[in-house]
Amino acid sequence: MKIPQLTMQATFPQLSMTIERGFMHMRQSQADMSIEQPQPQVEMKTTPPRLTIDQTEARADVDLKHIFRRIEEAAQEGYASWLSYLETTAIQGDELMRIEQGGDVLALQAQANSERPPFDYNVGLIPRPFSVKIGFEPGRLDMNWQTFSARIHIEPRPVQIDYKPNVVHIDLARHNNLRIDVTV
Repeated sequence: MKIPQLTMQATFPQLSMTIERGFMHMRQSQADMSIEQPQPQVEMKTTPPRLTIDQTEARADVDLKHIFRRIEEAAQEGYASWLSYLETTAIQGDELMRIEQGGDVLALQAQANSERPPFDYNVGLIPRPFSVKIGFEPGRLDMNWQTFSARIHIEPRPVQIDYKPNVVHIDLARHNNLRIDVTV
């Protein structure tokens, strides 16, 4: 007796996977930047120092006078001499008016008018101490600064990103199969 035989032949399913690689590229462009620094401005004003030396009196002491001063002194001396003469004349006239009161008025006046005044002498041509006048005004320096802040302008550029994600394709490469054969 023959027994029927069953033969089974199975094929398993098979998957196929294909992967498309993703990528990412980033590009960052340089930012536009401008910096401007204006020059500072300086304004300077100087007043120079001043030294004054006045030696007019020292020169007058050594008889080096200006002509205008000589004329003024001569005029003052003439006026003082005239006033002295008037005073002397008036006094002598008053004395002569009272001649009847006695005394030897004429002889005394003759003697006073004939005598020279006492000679006044001194060491000449030496200036008095501190006759030179010195004045000093210090100088000044005024500075005015104007500074300006830097002007900075920045224009950033956005990041450029190219991105493609990974893609996985899953397909059924082979279907499953079951084959059953009966053999007798």
